[in-house]
Amino acid sequence: MTEGPQGATGAVSGQEESWFAIDWQRANGLVKRLQARIVKATQAGRWGKVKALQRLLTRSFSAKALAVRRVTENQGKRTSGVDGQLWANPPRKRQAIDELRSRGYCPQPLKRIYIPKRNGKQRPLSIPTMKDRAMQALHLMALQPVAETTADPCSFGFRPARQVADAVERCFSLLSRQDSPQWVLEADIEACFDRIDHDWLLQHIPMEKTILRQWLKVGYLEKGNWWPTAEGTPQGGIISPVLANMALDGLAKELATYFAKCRKRANRGFNPKVHLVRYADDFIITGISRQQLDEQVKPVVCDFLSKRGLRLSESKTKLTAITEGFDFLGFTFRKFNGKLLIKPAKKSLLTFVRSMRQLIKAHKAASAGELIAYLNPKIKGWAYFYRHVCSSKTFHWLDAQLFRCLWRWALRRHRKKGKRWVRQKYFRRHGRRNWTFSGQAIKANGQTIEPHLFYASDVKIRRHVRIKEAANPFDTRWEEYFEHRLTERMKATFRGREQLSYLWREQTGRCPVCSEYSTDQTGWHNHHIQPRVLGGADTSENRVLLHPDCHRKVHGLGLTVEKPRLVKAGR
Repeated sequence: MTEGPQGATGAVSGQEESWFAIDWQRANGLVKRLQARIVKATQAGRWGKVKALQRLLTRSFSAKALAVRRVTENQGKRTSGVDGQLWANPPRKRQAIDELRSRGYCPQPLKRIYIPKRNGKQRPLSIPTMKDRAMQALHLMALQPVAETTADPCSFGFRPARQVADAVERCFSLLSRQDSPQWVLEADIEACFDRIDHDWLLQHIPMEKTILRQWLKVGYLEKGNWWPTAEGTPQGGIISPVLANMALDGLAKELATYFAKCRKRANRGFNPKVHLVRYADDFIITGISRQQLDEQVKPVVCDFLSKRGLRLSESKTKLTAITEGFDFLGFTFRKFNGKLLIKPAKKSLLTFVRSMRQLIKAHKAASAGELIAYLNPKIKGWAYFYRHVCSSKTFHWLDAQLFRCLWRWALRRHRKKGKRWVRQKYFRRHGRRNWTFSGQAIKANGQTIEPHLFYASDVKIRRHVRIKEAANPFDTRWEEYFEHRLTERMKATFRGREQLSYLWREQTGRCPVCSEYSTDQTGWHNHHIQPRVLGGADTSENRVLLHPDCHRKVHGLGLTVEKPRLVKAGR
């Protein structure tokens, strides 16, 4: 810990000052270094060492402080558990750090609530108390490096540095070629989170068994009654997605082992073309024929799941020819005349349009500027999610639907005005577009601005670069790779380009390693002075722009770069 701030005005309690005095960069660095050591021990198969390092991490002040910080800053910070407590002020947060002890720990029952699903049904959520959430966040820091090191390469859900676009790109690489598999098993696990076998988790999850057993068996309160939990991981817990992921890891290896035996029995040239792509509990498996998927693949999957207390949903699990098309993760995959096309799924598109119509109808009395403020983040988020596939026609169709809704909204507000008057008031020329929905808004400083509606068709279609399957954000050997991916993402956004421009000006356009100019011809890489995997911040103060060769030299020789130009040997 560092000393508290000097010269602060006003009376500050000791606990409050102690919370503000925590050196978060140092705490993050200590935790990251322990996580990197856990990765190395896992890779070496030294499970005793893994257990010792996990114990060291979960009992460290730094990890406890970061766990409390996480649960008091995330979206659920205002949702209490059965005890009704919220850690809303610095003294209570600092006190909570000291309360995170394994000895004598006993979690409280979960609070059961229900949220609506897309199909109109209710999804149960089990909400832990703040203390139990913090304990889960603490032990997750120790478990996640193991989970990432042992994860299936074809798993993309609920994993750091991975996203839906990676799973979609994996599907494209498997199905786009002329000799690609022509059939797909669309698998649906029946109530995955609610039915995972507790005994399997206790036997196979590498963490403190006593604490894990307590979390699994704690039960929940609903309408004042306590109900036991004999199976499943609670939906709502911080650690639950990782537990579910680890339970489903190993399916790819199981399939590979089975078909390796088949290849021996057949001939060496036989290629079953069986590949798995999984995102959390949603997955597909490719195959060369319907018979192969039904008679060989499906039994292997069912046997794998049954050992974990799970089973496939017979009504939702389907065998589909790629020429007929299938939906996966909100996208439609289908081959036309040998060419694979990936588009936003019709169901996802119609659901989004329906939600936009409801939003516009719900704000009949809002000003145009206020309505734009509601619409723009949602339109931009949806369009950016689908910008990596064949979405151009879909984006234009979406813009047309929104135009019709906004035109009716504008006419309804001014029933006594003519259409030309309405058009001149709300639809103006902006850039190359003549009919841009516009309004007025007042900023916090009193300045009047003219916001414009964001149009999905303005988003450029860009091919996503899939993450390397072996990439591990907790492994120091992958630091350079993740820095390169971050640079490419920054180039694709306006804010990112601004930051790159700031760094370039700060360095007077020169590489700090060789002192030569960085240009479009030489290229550059975004280097973190203190590696992120060791706790380095993702800020401009911790970044420099290096030539690609200089960047490789820094990582290869272990050089330390200082802002803006000095280079020292030995990290």
